[in-house]
Amino acid sequence: MDIAGLSMNMAMMDVQSQVGIKMLSKAIDLGEDMGAGMVQMLDAAAMERSVNPAVGGNVDIRL
Repeated sequence: MDIAGLSMNMAMMDVQSQVGIKMLSKAIDLGEDMGAGMVQMLDAAAMERSVNPAVGGNVDIRL
């Protein structure tokens, strides 16, 4: 049984696990930021709609 090799493998797996967790954390943060941006855009659109209710109500299409 190679204790040194086993120790190295376990340390490598620990590092890979930590990197994966950090990457997932960054992805979650990015998703939350994008979601907050979407909410802000929707709020801005709702504000525009409350100020100018006729805007975007009609669409002219010509063929």
